[in-house]
Amino acid sequence: MRTEGLGPQCRFWVGVVSAAHVSTGVQGGFAQLNHGKAAPLRKMAQGDWLVYYSPRMDIHRGTPVQAFTAIGCMADDLVYPYPVSERFIPFRRNVRYAPCQAVKIAGILGALSFTQDSPHWGYLFRRGHFEIGRDDFLTIAQAMLGEAYEFGV
Repeated sequence: MRTEGLGPQCRFWVGVVSAAHVSTGVQGGFAQLNHGKAAPLRKMAQGDWLVYYSPRMDIHRGTPVQAFTAIGCMADDLVYPYPVSERFIPFRRNVRYAPCQAVKIAGILGALSFTQDSPHWGYLFRRGHFEIGRDDFLTIAQAMLGEAYEFGV
């Protein structure tokens, strides 16, 4: 995996979103986190990378997924409201998603610094959005994108 396109200023994030909502975001080229709140999106900058973790297929029910389901790079610094309905206007960001395969977290738990040696690793995911280190990101990215992927911003 060639990582030259990941500059030292790059930051890496995990967003916790149902697989069905991740699919909608990937198709639309946007990210939406924490039920549409702007604050987590504003923490990210153009060139940062986001990996989605999906605990379930649907937000409140559905089959367990427990996998990293999408990966993409923040396309710009714009955080914007997007009216879904008259009463629900979430905030979004533009993302360039990479074609990838979903990766079950169970297969890489021991390789991630934020999960290894912790029987309660799932509590971190309850935040809905958190930053991870470069090495953890590369572990996840290699599993999702494969060895031949070349990062470019």
